[in-house]
Amino acid sequence: MIALSHVHKSYGSTPVLNDVSVRFPSGKVTSLIGPNGAGKTTLLMLIARLQKPSQGTLTLNGRDSDRIAVRDYARQVATLRQTQAFSLRLTVEELVAFGRFPYSQGNLTDADHAAIDQAIGFLSLQALRSCYIDELSGGQRQLAFLAMTIAQQTDYLLLDEPLNNLDMKHAVMIMGALRRLCDEQGRTVILVVHDINFAANYSDHIVAMKNGTVHSQGPVAQVVNEACLRDLYELDFEILRSERGFVCNYFNPSTSRQPI
Repeated sequence: MIALSHVHKSYGSTPVLNDVSVRFPSGKVTSLIGPNGAGKTTLLMLIARLQKPSQGTLTLNGRDSDRIAVRDYARQVATLRQTQAFSLRLTVEELVAFGRFPYSQGNLTDADHAAIDQAIGFLSLQALRSCYIDELSGGQRQLAFLAMTIAQQTDYLLLDEPLNNLDMKHAVMIMGALRRLCDEQGRTVILVVHDINFAANYSDHIVAMKNGTVHSQGPVAQVVNEACLRDLYELDFEILRSERGFVCNYFNPSTSRQPI
């Protein structure tokens, strides 16, 4: 389990997170939701150890993260950032191989090749294996980067807005893959997501952030309700339920607390 206790984060004199205490259950999909500027990505980057808290503690399976070596942490926690700054001309297979760096430092073993094959197969990317990343569509490229993260074979996966700029089909593919990682492999997935409907229908657990604090957290049914979402986003919500899941309707609100 990943847990944060009384975490604060400031950039200079600007506070971003204020006294955040939260637990992320193991073997579950947890979505971080909330309005822009709520601190979701900053919280994720603290968990990834790509930033340091100004105050507070982060533990991984009960162990203080500061006491875990960087290489050992990378074997337990994989991170996919929103912007991938790859300027190299790489094939899908070469990109996915980067996920094995914490183990082999680039000298790939049979075990590394097996992990690469498994990740490519898991996302059905065999046909794109030899294609160059810069020649793929946005959705295909995102799947390739996800395969790299999967190939790292960590218990925990952190993803910052993995659905950003994707069409509906690729967004469903990504969320379906994350759901399968949890259900079939017991992985723990934590992602920042702005589409409340994807969060409601694919998550087990939700952490809602607002103004740098935890607004609400718990199982989907506890957080996805009209009153909670109205207060979180300051919009009217209508929750429609069917056998296929939730539809959180916020279009054409009759009232809102602030003019848009």
